[in-house]
Amino acid sequence: MGTRVLVVEDDDEIAQLIELYCRQEGFEPRRVNNGLAALRIVESDCPEVIILDWMLPGLDGLEVCQRIRALPAGKDPYILMLTARGEEIDRIVGLSTGADDYVVKPFSPMELMARIRALLRRSQRQNSGEVSTSKLQSPHFLLDCDRRIASREDQPLELTTLEFDLLVALIAQPGRVWTRNQLISRLWGDDFFGDERVVDTHIARLRKKIEPDPARPQHLKTVIGVGYKFEDHE
Repeated sequence: MGTRVLVVEDDDEIAQLIELYCRQEGFEPRRVNNGLAALRIVESDCPEVIILDWMLPGLDGLEVCQRIRALPAGKDPYILMLTARGEEIDRIVGLSTGADDYVVKPFSPMELMARIRALLRRSQRQNSGEVSTSKLQSPHFLLDCDRRIASREDQPLELTTLEFDLLVALIAQPGRVWTRNQLISRLWGDDFFGDERVVDTHIARLRKKIEPDPARPQHLKTVIGVGYKFEDHE
């Protein structure tokens, strides 16, 4: 079984081109031309990677991305946004909805395939056994790295694979200030393609799940001009 890739693109010519290159890479592409059809597929048979066009009829790509990220844990595909928008603010908006990477049209199909392979290498790295099998504990949190279970004050936390690994890295060294590039190297590796602001996106999503008040974080602290650190006190 090859990697399942869902192509969500309403331009038939572009969609067929992506599908062709996916098959040449040994992937198993499936193509739809609107957001509602994409959501139905994700809910019933979640693919590993979604290539998601920004400008779709009906639900646009940003709304589709947000709805996918709101689904229960276990449905956590990599999402690569595909769009004609190239301004920096648009990239930030795309990443803030939960996209993992961003490619601007017109694009090279070979580059697109390289981006997909890089996303898949992240998954292989996260599942390679690099995470310690010990338990990590702080006054409010308990992480069972072997069973990949996290809890806050005995309440289970529904974390994605990447969110769990991010929390492990931070809790393992409380007080350490991590730069974005250090977190990217730790979690994604040196072949990371995307915008370093993807770290901010995952920090924001993690805060929503572990902080009593995400707007005033007690644990995932921003160190202005540097990066992030974890704190937990009685």
